[in-house]
Amino acid sequence: MGDAEETVREPSSVADPPSAGAEGPGDADDDRSARVTRRIASGERVLRDAWERNAELWIAWARTPMHDSFWRFHRDQFLTLLPEPGALTVDIGAGEGRLSRELARRGHTVVAVDASPTLAVAARGADPTTGIVVADAAALSLRDGVADLAIAFMSLQDVDDLHGAVHEAARVLRPSGHLCMAIVHPLNSAGQFVDDDPDGNFVIDGSYLAPRLYSDELEREGLTMEFVSTHRPLQEYIAACRDAGLLIEELREPAMPDEAIRRPRQRRWQRVPLFLHLRAIRSR
Repeated sequence: MGDAEETVREPSSVADPPSAGAEGPGDADDDRSARVTRRIASGERVLRDAWERNAELWIAWARTPMHDSFWRFHRDQFLTLLPEPGALTVDIGAGEGRLSRELARRGHTVVAVDASPTLAVAARGADPTTGIVVADAAALSLRDGVADLAIAFMSLQDVDDLHGAVHEAARVLRPSGHLCMAIVHPLNSAGQFVDDDPDGNFVIDGSYLAPRLYSDELEREGLTMEFVSTHRPLQEYIAACRDAGLLIEELREPAMPDEAIRRPRQRRWQRVPLFLHLRAIRSR
């Protein structure tokens, strides 16, 4: 693992904020019976505490095969964005480690970072060969310029300090290294469809531009999960990359693929994107 070996340690304490690579609102629109409730979240430390509080629920949810969009299509869509493996890949907000394990199978040497001790223990248990770091996304315990690739898969909507997290991702990259991220699309987090009609209206009730905390509570086939996140407009993510010295190479808004469609209502997500993918390169 080279220079990163000195930073890998056993989980020790909760850092602020945790993130787990959650799929978020997209998980509700499945072909199976599901209930989803969206609420405006509030309170101090909500993002820091939410993933540790819900860690056992997330482990069960994430490790149930084909239970969410990660397994059905999102993982494969995201992987096409990544460059070839280099010396080191840092998975920021790795959660219980399902993407880290996939990256390792594809030839990446991975250090997985998460702030939840419970999720870090689960990730280590599933793959003891992967380095695990318990750390704040905005204070990574890694040397400058140690990685060729930093990945933030469905985690940056779950950090309190977005600019700090992106700056840290850029700091640990070598010159010309890449940051690849996936987030809940800001349109998705800002609004909702009014009904299940494939041609139904999508409504933003309030401001798209104003950041706000929200919570999506999902229940499906005996499993429950609460996703606590921050809605931010797209310009906030672009500004974070700019301020960190990252140049955007590619931005994608993938539609739900035809092969994932199992109910007519799911074609709504071929008109409005569930997720946003972005690849940026370190320019300085």
